Amino acid sequence: MATFSDQSRVKKTEPVVWLLFLGVLYTLYFTQSLLMPVVVTSLIALLLSPLVAGLQRLHIPRTVSAFLLVATLIAPFTFLGAELAEPAQKWAKLVPELTQHITEQLDSISDAMDGKENAPAQNDDDGFSFFGIFSEKAEQAPVKSDDNAMSQRLKQGGLEIMLSVLSSTPLILAQLMTGVILTLFLLIFGPKLFEAFILYFPKIADKDQARCLVATIQKELSRYIVTVSIINAGLGLSTALVLYFIGIEDALLWGVLAGLLNFIPYVGSLIGATILTLAGLVQFGMQVTALIPPGVYFVLNLIESQFITPTVLGRNMQLNPLIVVLWLLVWGWLWGAVGVLLAVPLLVCIKLTLAQLNIWTHWLKIIEAKSE
Repeated sequence: MATFSDQSRVKKTEPVVWLLFLGVLYTLYFTQSLLMPVVVTSLIALLLSPLVAGLQRLHIPRTVSAFLLVATLIAPFTFLGAELAEPAQKWAKLVPELTQHITEQLDSISDAMDGKENAPAQNDDDGFSFFGIFSEKAEQAPVKSDDNAMSQRLKQGGLEIMLSVLSSTPLILAQLMTGVILTLFLLIFGPKLFEAFILYFPKIADKDQARCLVATIQKELSRYIVTVSIINAGLGLSTALVLYFIGIEDALLWGVLAGLLNFIPYVGSLIGATILTLAGLVQFGMQVTALIPPGVYFVLNLIESQFITPTVLGRNMQLNPLIVVLWLLVWGWLWGAVGVLLAVPLLVCIKLTLAQLNIWTHWLKIIEAKSE
């Protein structure tokens, strides 16, 4: 009878669990503007808290150390933003022209297949006509009087993307300022608030265990984020240096992009290779040398993913690739690009919490399932 009652109780709670799961997804999706800065700043504060605590033991006030660390963290990103502003603007302006030219070439191929005689003539000395917008003779190329409707829509779409980015700049700046302020407050007042929560919250019976749990998760997650950030920064710097020495334009931009995309396992490397392929085609045209940038990125990414990261992090931090990809899709749908960047650190945080609490061990084993 006891077994039957237990099974009946589990069946009754299953709908409640699914409703709770859907409610959490609904909340995360529709409150992203509120929760996203909180999650980002919480991870940053979690990363910097051990340093603030260490400086406090050296009799440096938390307020002073928090301001110094946040300023130290902001400085390199400000420098990179200033250096990358010009090439980023150049490529942003280039996107509508590229989309229009791609469509024109597709139209000419379609016209040739249909037997039409109005396809533009090709000149072998001009290079690959696909990138004629970069050549001096492109101005003399014949232009169709009746532009294709698809071409107009693509060009308009590229302009709309540019206008959307420009219009969202004030909101992005406001969110950045909010994140900086919230990070400072978490670093300065967070520990006292956490200690008060532990002391006065009645449902926490074993307070020492709760402190130990949070300290362990903080230490391991901080180690993971710092290690992955250093590895990705090294990959980005290596990519930028190699591309610079072989003469690729805007090498710093592609290096920073490679480092950022490496925070997105598996999917990020595919996106990076695609972008660098486009950059190679733009600079070299339809030649074998156009494959040099993606080839360099592929080799460096292969060395990082197969040798450096497993050696440094160890097998305890390895995650099942399929689980990671599904997790990226979910957070990409919930919070867009920021959600994709936050997905893996959040998954690691969940994995560490389950391991420390020794609960839901079946889910923990699924997350850690080996791919080999």
